[in-house]
Amino acid sequence: MKIIEDDLSSDATIALIRAHVTELAGHSPEESCHALDLEALRAPGLTFWSVWEDDTIAGCGALKALDETHGEIKSMRTAGTHLRRGVAAKLLDHIIRQARMRGFKRLSLETGTPAVFAPARSLYARFGFETCPPFGSYCEDPYSVFMTKSLDGPGDNAPSKSSCRQAS
Repeated sequence: MKIIEDDLSSDATIALIRAHVTELAGHSPEESCHALDLEALRAPGLTFWSVWEDDTIAGCGALKALDETHGEIKSMRTAGTHLRRGVAAKLLDHIIRQARMRGFKRLSLETGTPAVFAPARSLYARFGFETCPPFGSYCEDPYSVFMTKSLDGPGDNAPSKSSCRQAS
């Protein structure tokens, strides 16, 4: 498997992102769904990667800069054809390494509370992410779990202060 920085132009990548957004919308009300669509994934300050096995897309994920020292993992997804084959772990390791190389001191994420998200929460916990209060512009939400990981070794695990805004 290889990981590439992806410009979100291939049919396979577009299909995987669309499937991701559609599926997540089925597990949370609209105001609690924080999945990024194709246009949002092309925004400045965000890098998107896809994982490929030969000519088949196996997964994807993104890193969003929240500020100079804090990044957020977005759009982690494993293709249905590649579930339980280590795609997500390989990609998460890559994103963590990239965040460190960019000088981030903290990496955070938002994922869901329904049972379908349990494997993702378990993966993040295995990589040292711990639950935390909302960060960035997120608000407390019964459909969201917020997790964070310090990237500069042991020390302060408090996430950046939240400036919560209501969904529109």
